[in-house]
Amino acid sequence: MSREHIHFVTGRLAAPALEELLAQLAPEAGFDYSVDVLPISVAALMPAAWMATRVRPPQRASRVIVPGHCRGDLQNVVDRLRLPVQRGPVDLRELPAYFGQRGTMAESYGNYDIEILAEINHAPRLSRAELLERAEAYRRDGADVIDLGCEPGDTWRGVADAVRALRDAGHRVSIDSMNPDEIGPAVRAGAELVLSVNRTNRHAAVDWGCEVVVIPDSQEHENSLPNESLLETVEWLDARRVPWRADPVLEPIGFGFARSLQRYLDLRDRLPDAEMMMGVGNLTELTDADSAAINVLLLGFCQELRIRSILTTEVIHWAANSVRECDLARRLVYHAVQHATLPKHLEPDLHLLRDADLLRYPPEMFQRMAREIKDPNYRIFAQDGLLHVVTAGAYWRGEDPFQLFEHMMAAREKPLDAKHAFYLGYEMAKAAVARTLGKNYQQDEELAWGLLTPDEGGGDREAHR
Repeated sequence: MSREHIHFVTGRLAAPALEELLAQLAPEAGFDYSVDVLPISVAALMPAAWMATRVRPPQRASRVIVPGHCRGDLQNVVDRLRLPVQRGPVDLRELPAYFGQRGTMAESYGNYDIEILAEINHAPRLSRAELLERAEAYRRDGADVIDLGCEPGDTWRGVADAVRALRDAGHRVSIDSMNPDEIGPAVRAGAELVLSVNRTNRHAAVDWGCEVVVIPDSQEHENSLPNESLLETVEWLDARRVPWRADPVLEPIGFGFARSLQRYLDLRDRLPDAEMMMGVGNLTELTDADSAAINVLLLGFCQELRIRSILTTEVIHWAANSVRECDLARRLVYHAVQHATLPKHLEPDLHLLRDADLLRYPPEMFQRMAREIKDPNYRIFAQDGLLHVVTAGAYWRGEDPFQLFEHMMAAREKPLDAKHAFYLGYEMAKAAVARTLGKNYQQDEELAWGLLTPDEGGGDREAHR
């Protein structure tokens, strides 16, 4: 079978970089190619209608790829060439990923078998509308069960009404309390799981008719005899046919974290088929670190140990996206374990601070652009720890955006208007952030923050350039 022949369309400035990239990419990805360099400096500025009359693919071409920024309806180009025409990536450095050579998501990716319980903390303090709003947000982020966190020392008299409201809205509900006077009304109203049960309240579990989470009686006792009290409660519940899942309790760093992990391992060895749960918030909420990577590590531990449910919270600010993080993490670790592959180059939305790959332009490109550009617009880049600014006949680079701006203004014949100055300041700030953190910067495009990437809106940036 003959190899596919792809015809790439570009402008004069990007042509050398595209040719260099395709020379390496085409053999790896298994296609032949040709490059059409149109009479325009910047490929992103070419309208589809203008391009339609100028593209000349060879007869052997099977499809045409135009720059991602190309404006307008491509149907005219398709009709004229009688070939499929597609927009490629906005940044030509992303062509390897576009052709499946780097950073692409596996076809079978996305399955999971870990259930997420998302706790609404201090639920008795919230109005019915606030509870429903929080529950719906958790469901959108991937929560399977909404956990109502009660307050020790008080009995929530409105718990049954809250459970019914959540159930009427289509949510599965668990109740987080040790108080039988709270738990009883909650399960009668439709709560399907009780967190938690030990020797102090297990007598009431016989009447609840639902599954319970078994925890140890005291951590001091468990440190010398791993899981002894938990196993004793499990045996007591089994004798009375009360369904359960076990949580040996994850401890914070400095308070028995390593030993608590050992308790999970010990329990799995002693009860190979038992249902288990882990409260990951005990680490994410109580550790001075962004929660995403911690969630991935803990869910990886759960996946390998067949712990099929986790409880997470979003109380402290650095853990404010934990439900979404856990939803992505459970897919990543499931794929890694099921396919015996590294959890790598699969989930770009978990790269929040740094990008997965730092893309580079050939260093000589900036000087070449300065020679070939004819218009006065500024092109901004961040690469090799420096900011780079190019315009017709001029190229500046440096670490300090304020100094670069002074050089740019000194070379101008007239001052910038306010809109243009604002635009350049905004883009230079983004480029400086990208340079500092090791992120890819593409002028007029949002920086990628994984699942936190905002939509910067649809303002007309070209009008400000």
